[in-house]
Amino acid sequence: MAFIHMHKWIICSAWPYLDGRPHIGTFMHLLSADVYSRYLRMLGEEVVSVSGSDEHGTPIEVEALRLGSSPKELSNRYHDTMLKLLDAYMIKLDNYTRTESKVHIQFVRDFYLRLEKNGYIYPKVENQLYCEYDKRFLPDRFVEGICPYCGAPGARGDQCDSCGRLLEPTKLIEPKCVICGKTPVIKETKQWFFDLPSLSNEIQSYIERNKNLPENARNFSINWLKEGLQARAVTRDNRWGIPAPFKGADNKTIYVWMEAVLGYLSAVKELEDTKGSNLFEFFWKDKESRSVFFIGKDNIPFHTIILPALLIASKEGYALPWQVSSTEFVLFEGKKFSKSKHIGIWMDEAMTIAPPEYWRFVMMYLRPEIRDANFTWSEFDRMVNDELNDVLGNFINRVLSFVERFFDSKVPDAGDLNHESKSILLAVSEAWNQYRSNMDAFAIREALKIMVDLARKGNEYMSSTEPWLLVKNKNNRQSASTVLYTCCQVVYTLAIMMYPFMPSSAEKLLRMLGLDYKVIKAEVAGHAALSPGHKIGRVSQLFSKVQIPKA
Repeated sequence: MAFIHMHKWIICSAWPYLDGRPHIGTFMHLLSADVYSRYLRMLGEEVVSVSGSDEHGTPIEVEALRLGSSPKELSNRYHDTMLKLLDAYMIKLDNYTRTESKVHIQFVRDFYLRLEKNGYIYPKVENQLYCEYDKRFLPDRFVEGICPYCGAPGARGDQCDSCGRLLEPTKLIEPKCVICGKTPVIKETKQWFFDLPSLSNEIQSYIERNKNLPENARNFSINWLKEGLQARAVTRDNRWGIPAPFKGADNKTIYVWMEAVLGYLSAVKELEDTKGSNLFEFFWKDKESRSVFFIGKDNIPFHTIILPALLIASKEGYALPWQVSSTEFVLFEGKKFSKSKHIGIWMDEAMTIAPPEYWRFVMMYLRPEIRDANFTWSEFDRMVNDELNDVLGNFINRVLSFVERFFDSKVPDAGDLNHESKSILLAVSEAWNQYRSNMDAFAIREALKIMVDLARKGNEYMSSTEPWLLVKNKNNRQSASTVLYTCCQVVYTLAIMMYPFMPSSAEKLLRMLGLDYKVIKAEVAGHAALSPGHKIGRVSQLFSKVQIPKA
């Protein structure tokens, strides 16, 4: 079976918009990026992984106004909270930065000046909503109303959550200022635009050539192209953000989406500046680099159309998005997550219910790769207490405790492998190949299930052979030895499969196997990796059951 090998990978997670308390849906993309980065590094690939706090734009400005704070103070607080949560959940990207980074601000300003020089940026006077009471223009989330496409109430000036369409504030039906609730008026303002339509043919060619894009991202992008690309405003009349660099654009900032997507590049540039190496050119200027974006489906057009168009327009030879791994939504007990309505699971509270690694397992087990996923406490109970503890943890504990007790903590002799043992070793090899194939196809959830299924097979094999009875009879001791030798090979492959998902538990398990966890030998997973006589370490319980909150 052919697997990916030796490429340059730029692993990107959608920059989470800071709102104080991220929920598991927000963390899904960050965790996916972390899992995939760990997987690639385990295989010896060249990887740089980046993300950061998306701080600019109207939502945080609106929130700061409501709280009587400044956007800067609020974003500082939220960013610090995010850093602590990332550390707690062992999400370790090479650079988790922020849009307030000096490197990002300078990179964005320079980038758009280059686009202007290349002829892709131009000014235009347009009508915009203006609140006469608050004396300000109302871009994006400063205005709400009825969606002109699906009729849903509460649509924001930049996007409708119900149908996912990108909007302009002036297109909203019955618009209202979110600060004072009054109806705004139409007023002229000059904005700077990105000439997206002029790049339609090149974007069409990119979409058609890139066979790696998943079906949902491809279909969404093709529909956008069929409708005809529209010029996108680069500037906004809000005060919180990166000052626009164009002549005559005083008191205007860069539209948050048009700068946030450039964060994938500026984050690598910032990392390069820190490390003093040529990381930026090594990864982003190599057209063979594989840039992967873990995002939600509502962000598809920004990554399959707008970001590629910006990169093409720069004429800098940047690697275009290779894969956009977009997920569906996560629901909570059948309802949409809502901070205001207290519906959902927030990452700070989650740690009081179960250890962070258990949540890593749950989030990837729930990862909505094909359809929306529904989080329920009963399903959480099944995933943690049944799958993680009873299936995976119990099998590992049974095997290693048996080796410790009956074989002096040494991997037993294989002896003459019978048909049943050979079948299990073949199942290990097949499971590893399926795991690799799923990971390579970004079917991360399916890869995790392969791991659990392998542990289930191991449990069934051990229960059917009953080595605890065989070992008591001197004539059957070799048969018990064969069973435990076989089970040890299963445990080793489980440890390697586990590492991207639960690194701390995997490292603990590798130490129990008497191995240096700092040297993960993924290339021998799926094979007989532990030789007879190999000394294992001290055995302890890997997982335990948790108490599920009562509804």
